[in-house]
Amino acid sequence: MNISLIIIIIYISMLFVISFFASKKAKEGGESYTLAGRQLTTPLVTCSLIGLAIGGASTIGVAEQAYDLGLSAGWYNVAWGISAIIMGLVTASKYRQFNVSTVPELFGKFYDEKGRIICVVCQIIILIVIVSLQYIAGGAMLSSLLPEIFTIKTGMIVSACVFVSITFIGGMWSSGLSNLFNVPLKYTGIILCTIMAVIKSGGIQNVKIHLPQNIPYFSPIKGVGIWVILSWMLVMTTQVMSMQGPVQLAFASKSPKVAKRSFVIAGLLMIPIGFLCAIIGITAKVSFPNVSATLALPKMILSLNPVVAGITLAALWAADVSTACNLLLGASTLFTNDIYKRFIDSTIKDKKLLIINKAVVILLGILTFILALSMSGILKTISIGLSLSTAFTIVFLFTIFLPKLCRKSSAFYTTLAGIIVLFMWEIVPSFRIFPHVIFMEWLVCLITFLLISIIDKKYITI
Repeated sequence: MNISLIIIIIYISMLFVISFFASKKAKEGGESYTLAGRQLTTPLVTCSLIGLAIGGASTIGVAEQAYDLGLSAGWYNVAWGISAIIMGLVTASKYRQFNVSTVPELFGKFYDEKGRIICVVCQIIILIVIVSLQYIAGGAMLSSLLPEIFTIKTGMIVSACVFVSITFIGGMWSSGLSNLFNVPLKYTGIILCTIMAVIKSGGIQNVKIHLPQNIPYFSPIKGVGIWVILSWMLVMTTQVMSMQGPVQLAFASKSPKVAKRSFVIAGLLMIPIGFLCAIIGITAKVSFPNVSATLALPKMILSLNPVVAGITLAALWAADVSTACNLLLGASTLFTNDIYKRFIDSTIKDKKLLIINKAVVILLGILTFILALSMSGILKTISIGLSLSTAFTIVFLFTIFLPKLCRKSSAFYTTLAGIIVLFMWEIVPSFRIFPHVIFMEWLVCLITFLLISIIDKKYITI
């Protein structure tokens, strides 16, 4: 029997064992399912954040771009790490102190109703897009490493089923406890794969000789370029401070101190992984010069020792599982907390809310899979989608640090401006006066926020 298949079956079995154990902690419903009863410790928050960050984009996506542009693709993960550190030092503890469940709920404490509604709609859309991309990465891995068993589509189906099942069974506890197992596995697998890939390719010097000479593959910056790196930094810092996925981990932390410490530690641990995946992508360019860039990392793994390949496959799948579970849960929490409880049944009991949460997880799983069938370009798609979180970050930062400039309508109009910018960027090429939409988002959203502070006279109450 295929060794890689045996290892991946063992891995999936372990995930389900962990999830069924976690389900006992989440059976009370309410915050036990979505926020782990706000009892996540430093190791659980740290591993969960790393699990969220090091997903398909940070592994398959980075290797995909490194295959074409070189080592500088690794800055994607550096951007994630730096943004997590900034979040830890500046805002993680403050989020925990608010004692809310979602970002829109936080907005609802200070801003008008339409600001909360537009926030929840945008957040759900962004999370759905990113979850969909995890299915693509999962399908690419399974179809490349086990081609006699999986096509890309069947690999996506299996990935979706596992991701949704793990989230359905144990919620935040399932995600947190699974990541205690996932994170060491993915780091072990990626490190092993990097070492073996370099050895198989005859060493770094041999790789340099056989690479196309017109691309600076080993330049730390020139490949993707300084503007792309800066855009990643800005996008990641923006989304970590305001997207439901990472912020929900701050909400679920045992205390403000745990939230702060966990984000800083996780950020430091994330930084090197991107460059390791980039090296795998570079070596794949030498060994497999004619494959699709998306398959660069899976193809490289497939050529290694079967045991190493199996461990690395499980590790990369662990990366996908970690990210997808957290984001699916985030999207479900947004719907149940800010739509169902707000507009359908405000007196719903925890037990029934648990059922609603699980039903939404399944429905979102189906929707995200359908969307995944028509998507491509992992890093580019995520980067553009996450830029929409700019408005949320600007509103939150002003709420915390300059509340005297905040008005009741600030959240709605700032978010609306962000939506218009993204829409114009996609359909009007002449609108693209910056190298990335995130720069336009920050400029327009900031101007809009400040204009509202002049026009609107209804101050928020802190």
